[in-house]
Amino acid sequence: QVQLVESGGGLVQAGGSMRLSCAASKRTVYAMGWFRQAPGKEREFVAAITWNGDSTDYTDSAKGRFTISRDSAKNTVDLQMNGLKPEDTAVYYCASRIGVLLSPQLNDYQYWGQGTQVTVSS
Repeated sequence: QVQLVESGGGLVQAGGSMRLSCAASKRTVYAMGWFRQAPGKEREFVAAITWNGDSTDYTDSAKGRFTISRDSAKNTVDLQMNGLKPEDTAVYYCASRIGVLLSPQLNDYQYWGQGTQVTVSS
């Protein structure tokens, strides 16, 4: 079992930046990901990173604006979000999957955090 705790959400103006952090309860070689869920919408993939950080993947809307990074020594995964837009408003979830490969599929992830709210005002 891996427990995940997100932090860093809040309110920001459009065009601003925000950094989310996810702390894992133990070191793993699992791939990690960030997902988000806006009101009335399904949870969607945002970004993922391998256990050693040598490979990443992003949804198209995040490319060029968001950066996922990992500190294996601290068991943390961060999501740096720049150029935020109102449509980025959502609850952001950290997730971990049993496996080293990246995946954008929600069902491939076994462990989830409780989520952190990100609100971008126009």
